[in-house]
Amino acid sequence: MNEDEARHRAKMEKRKAVQDAEVAEKTLEKGLLLVHTGPGKGKSTAALGLMLRALGRGWRVGMVQFIKGGWDTGERHAVAAFGERVVWHTLGEGFTWETQDKARDIAACRHAWAVAEDLMADPTIRLLVLDELNIALRYDYLDLDAVLAALTRRRPDLHVVVTGRNAKPALIEAADCVTEMGSVKHHFAAGVKAQEGIEF
Repeated sequence: MNEDEARHRAKMEKRKAVQDAEVAEKTLEKGLLLVHTGPGKGKSTAALGLMLRALGRGWRVGMVQFIKGGWDTGERHAVAAFGERVVWHTLGEGFTWETQDKARDIAACRHAWAVAEDLMADPTIRLLVLDELNIALRYDYLDLDAVLAALTRRRPDLHVVVTGRNAKPALIEAADCVTEMGSVKHHFAAGVKAQEGIEF
């Protein structure tokens, strides 16, 4: 072993000792509240990645989509292969600029929230994605305090992922993990349309 390799090995041994000690300190296990927010692309996609990971571990998972309408999406087709292990509800009627009907949007969000509460109470669901819930909260289509109360009192082993831009500060405060997706560059700005297999 030459001098450079020996230095690298010594450095990595030190690093491993620090890392192992830090990991050993972490002893809690609990259901997490995760929030994916920010102006960048990938919030729902990241939540779907968690869903796939959970399915790979044999879990039963749920998805409630707020706002989003009945697009024919690749992810819907993909999770269909898991059968009863995935409970999926797309309960929005489309983006708010498309529906142009606030009362209808509010009614759809309230219905979606009722379904979400039922899934939170279902002991067979280990991970629940509340897709675009942040949008429903941003426009005050749902009562923030009531949503936070329900998320806080959920059963202790349930993981919940909330997606959408402009997460409310109170939700960020309540969350265990918050990831903000930044937007550095987006192909849409260069005139590229939403494409099958990438956006849906």
